[in-house]
Amino acid sequence: MNDPGVSRLALLRFLERVQERDLARTRRWIADEEAREAERRVGEQRRPPAPEWLIERGLDRSNIVAIHTGECWDPGKRVRPATRAQAIDALRHQVPACAKCRPDTVLGIEV
Repeated sequence: MNDPGVSRLALLRFLERVQERDLARTRRWIADEEAREAERRVGEQRRPPAPEWLIERGLDRSNIVAIHTGECWDPGKRVRPATRAQAIDALRHQVPACAKCRPDTVLGIEV
């Protein structure tokens, strides 16, 4: 800073170039973040609605293990969407209702 060969004006011009580069980088970051937000919103709009009912199958796929509501927090790994009629039919055929989400209570069926 104390170099007599460098003028104060030259130092200020250098600082201006550095700050313009930093501002351009910050604007790129902002544009990138806005693009990510737009993609996230589009993804949320295109996401299919969650199923209202789930049927959990066993390892052999012919065995139904439990019935869940679509909002159940513990449905297991082998679940498939089901209609209301399929859920009611399964409960009436003695398929167990999930003990956490209680689809039988939601459907008004006593098991």
